[in-house]
Amino acid sequence: METTDTPRQPDYFLEQRRKAFREMPLPADGVDLAPLEAVLDEFPPVEGSLIPLLQRAQDIYNYLPRSIMARIAQHLRLPWSKVYGVATFYAQFYFEPRGKHVVRVCRGTACHVRGGKRVLEAVKRELRIDDGETTEDMLFSLETVACLGACALAPVMVVGSTYYGRLTPERAGYVLQSYREETDS
Repeated sequence: METTDTPRQPDYFLEQRRKAFREMPLPADGVDLAPLEAVLDEFPPVEGSLIPLLQRAQDIYNYLPRSIMARIAQHLRLPWSKVYGVATFYAQFYFEPRGKHVVRVCRGTACHVRGGKRVLEAVKRELRIDDGETTEDMLFSLETVACLGACALAPVMVVGSTYYGRLTPERAGYVLQSYREETDS
């Protein structure tokens, strides 16, 4: 078998498809792309940038709208289906708008034994939403999780990245009210 050092010429049709893809209009979902555009240059247009770029975009928008994923696909020169496939594979990515504060209530064994169910019911009452929902004012989203890894503090709730342990239903309500008051001021 003979090898050659001559570089391969790019496939004309492949280049035409890539050009058409780069020029494809983005979905019109009303999302402002400017904040994303400001960070795209920090990521080289290689497939290895996909997950960090999705994470950064979600940090900016609090979820991943279609137009954002399409713009990321353009930047990385990847098919939209690849970006969507990766984003839907990982539970860390969200495709619906979420509240400013994500409230996670633990359903683990230690929390359950120490009254976690009552805490969860109090949180639902206080926020007037169920697991997986977001308040109408977009201030809170509620999630239940199997374990938060703070069993010694059971029952536990996390708001954003702040842990609240040894909760009672009343204390959980006070915590959430403090976030409401912080937003009102």
